[in-house]
Amino acid sequence: MKRWIKAIVVGAVFAVPAQLKALPYLLTSPDKRIEITINTKDELSYSVKYKDAKILATSRIGLQLKTGLLGESPKLMSAHRNFVQQEYKPAVKIKAGRIEEHYNELILRFKENFAVCFRAFNDGFGYRFESFEKAEMEVVDELCEINFAENAVAYWPAESHFISPNQRYYDETTLANLNEKDLASLAALFKTNSGVFVAVTETALNDYPGMWLRGVRGNGLKADFPRYPVNEEHVNEGKGEIERRDFIARTNGTRSFPWRVFGLTTNEGDLITNQLPWLLAEPSKIADPSWIKPGKIAWDWYNDNNIYDVDFKSGINTSTYKYYIDFAARYGIEYVVLDEGWSKHPSLLAINPDIDMDELAGYAKQKGVDLILWAMWKEFDEQKEQLLPLLKKWDIKGIKVDFMDRDDQWMENFYHRTAEFCARNKLLLDFHGAHKPAGLERTWPNVMTYESVKGLEQCKWSDKQTPKHDVLLPFIRMWAGPMDYTPGAMINAQKKNFRICYNRPMSMGTRCHQLAMYVVFESPLQMLADNPSNYKKEEECMEFLSVVPTVWDETVVLDAKIGKHVAVARRNGNVWYVGSLGGDDACDVSVPMSFLDSGEYEMIVYKDGVNADRYAQDYKKGNRTITKDMKLNIHMAPGGGYVAIIKQKENRL
Repeated sequence: MKRWIKAIVVGAVFAVPAQLKALPYLLTSPDKRIEITINTKDELSYSVKYKDAKILATSRIGLQLKTGLLGESPKLMSAHRNFVQQEYKPAVKIKAGRIEEHYNELILRFKENFAVCFRAFNDGFGYRFESFEKAEMEVVDELCEINFAENAVAYWPAESHFISPNQRYYDETTLANLNEKDLASLAALFKTNSGVFVAVTETALNDYPGMWLRGVRGNGLKADFPRYPVNEEHVNEGKGEIERRDFIARTNGTRSFPWRVFGLTTNEGDLITNQLPWLLAEPSKIADPSWIKPGKIAWDWYNDNNIYDVDFKSGINTSTYKYYIDFAARYGIEYVVLDEGWSKHPSLLAINPDIDMDELAGYAKQKGVDLILWAMWKEFDEQKEQLLPLLKKWDIKGIKVDFMDRDDQWMENFYHRTAEFCARNKLLLDFHGAHKPAGLERTWPNVMTYESVKGLEQCKWSDKQTPKHDVLLPFIRMWAGPMDYTPGAMINAQKKNFRICYNRPMSMGTRCHQLAMYVVFESPLQMLADNPSNYKKEEECMEFLSVVPTVWDETVVLDAKIGKHVAVARRNGNVWYVGSLGGDDACDVSVPMSFLDSGEYEMIVYKDGVNADRYAQDYKKGNRTITKDMKLNIHMAPGGGYVAIIKQKENRL
């Protein structure tokens, strides 16, 4: 990854006279809208103002060791301030090809061999602890309070215990309704009564358990963490919580801890372009990432291999996967994933006898299509070295690892060693059954995407996968990082017509709602979830799906109202794509085309048909000419959508 310096980095160390040690320290964002007050007297705490309004009241922080609480009656040694402004070119362009970093920093160093670092950006802030002990340390707990100055609406991803794939719907409640029994995974979002959105997550998670949130009576929250497991290699068997030890981490005494990250805005659309979780993550460890190839994937599991109009028996077999490869080659789809069933559990070395992997690998190479394999985490962790010669023989490009369902310290270390192993062997990674993204996708950019989302597969067994859920995700889950929602259903229904069918699933919402996900949702590896036989009947839709990118040079939010609708424009090269998702109700959105340069553009449009409110598969494709001075008027049916491809017209003499 290259760093493009835009301005100098300025730092200064200030000695702390004895009479000033008890004074609070003020840190502001570069634009002065965010003010963070850090108190070091008696206890370590912070409070936050946004545009002069108090958002977070005094909130204590600290690290609880067996020897005491780091942060209680701390003795300040020094304060160090930095001003940083620079620009990065990311290895994988999830939101943009260039990312600006602009912040003010305050580092407070204490005699108790620890420091706390705060960084204030124009769109949020973060803090983390650093320790300087020579010996290994045992962290019993971490104190992290988030005390709101007033009540707030909470978009709360409720959890029952720490064994979870973090796939949750968002309960819309209030802080006042939450108490100590209420547990949530991250990311979470809050809207104060004064209209400020506060998004909460973490990043740079390494050798440490993931952070969760727990309610506190009143307007407060506190962090909670899964304790270290007694059985380190526990595999989730649906039995709930497991036996744990009395600490959350045993780790090096000299280290930096994860960042606690807060996005702040009065415009929820800003959360879609907010880069704080990426910026605060550790830099890339891959010197040459040129082998990392984003793209789309033909996927077999969602549609249960229900292909038709063929002369062979469909299933997990060589003929079926050749059919997928032919489909991918025909439409320029970069990958085919062989999901569960290509090998015989519990061995990744015992190939399903109905699959000839040598033949498939050769066929895929001949067709210019790459293969990705699915694996249970434990099997891959234990067998990866033995499997590696086969992966190289078959020229496998990636691994989809599944069912971790934990983020305690031991399991978090599995993520890191797996990312490093795969990077060393030039393998892409897709984490399913996983916790939210927490910075690993920057540190190891071969980590392309995570599940940790109620995605399209829920339609196979639930009627809760509503369009409203889809227009909550960009503001909450997607802020944390890329998400493998797995869109692309070609069987679509309005809510009143929706039926649960495991083997031939349908989506809730319109056809254009599904198409728009490819522009609105971020995932450098993006699935085509339905079966090739259905796609082949939908040539007009495939004209869009075959060309829509999975990475972006630029993102512009056109209009966004949480739970209502989202409209974004994204650029890849010289081509713009517009995607708009609607919620449960019909809506009209008027968005400016001012993101375009001067001149005339040809726009190919896919929009809800006039009868899409009754028959969700109704859509209309059309063409029109537009310029930057025009507005785009979008009507979406209930659960609707809209997509457009915009190319500048060539000048003809």
